[in-house]
Amino acid sequence: MNEAQARREMVKYSEQMHQFGWVANHDGNLSVRLSENIEPTDCRILCTPTAWSKGDVKVDDLLIVDHLGAKKSGPHKPFSEINLHLAVYRLRSDVKAVVHAHCPYATAYGSAQKSIPHPFLPEAVVSIGAHIPMVSLSMPGQAALDALSAVIRKTDVAVVSGNGVWAWGPDLNTAYLRLELVEHIAKIAWMAESLGGVKKLGDKEIESLMQKRVQAKLNAPEEDGVVKKATVENPIIESVIAQLKQTFPHHSVEQIQELAKASLKQKK
Repeated sequence: MNEAQARREMVKYSEQMHQFGWVANHDGNLSVRLSENIEPTDCRILCTPTAWSKGDVKVDDLLIVDHLGAKKSGPHKPFSEINLHLAVYRLRSDVKAVVHAHCPYATAYGSAQKSIPHPFLPEAVVSIGAHIPMVSLSMPGQAALDALSAVIRKTDVAVVSGNGVWAWGPDLNTAYLRLELVEHIAKIAWMAESLGGVKKLGDKEIESLMQKRVQAKLNAPEEDGVVKKATVENPIIESVIAQLKQTFPHHSVEQIQELAKASLKQKK
């Protein structure tokens, strides 16, 4: 996707989020990674500005930031939660877009610190998996970054207690649709409460649907019930990997494996 197209889509989805009542005041933010990677040399991330109603965002209001969230171009300032978007890009090389909104039904579950009773819709399992993680409320900054980082490689959606819904994907359309689906599920579950609540899918049904999700290559890298951990025959390698995981809790599996290889080479 070129920058001009990305700008048009970002304005479109910003307006839709506002139109559907998923954001108010200056709530919500969207970003798209324009560069192939998030390395310092060429990182370019398009995002919405801070202190701006999503209903008023125009193409020329958008800005571009670097790998640290510092503005490279644009008339306004980046939003304070840009560090959370950057964390997704660092931990998920397959992700090109991140969206965040305070969708009322899903945010209500999060604010009550109650998990959305998913899965009960078969199609939703294929689209977003069998779990919608509930991330505990954390103060802005490192605490919020640590809390969200813990689930980034395990899912494509998350509800943060007191901070709405987060979704990411290979493009802005996919990320937006995933966020939309979480709110749709939450709304149905909420309405079903007066009827005794939703009836969740059984284990065999979920297993079958998760197989379809994997076959369609929709699963997250370390999604529960999907990822097969690499077997490590050498106990020394296993020990090194375990130590590196404790030292670098936010590193991806691939990054840990590369560090383990480098460490073992130095010891030889």
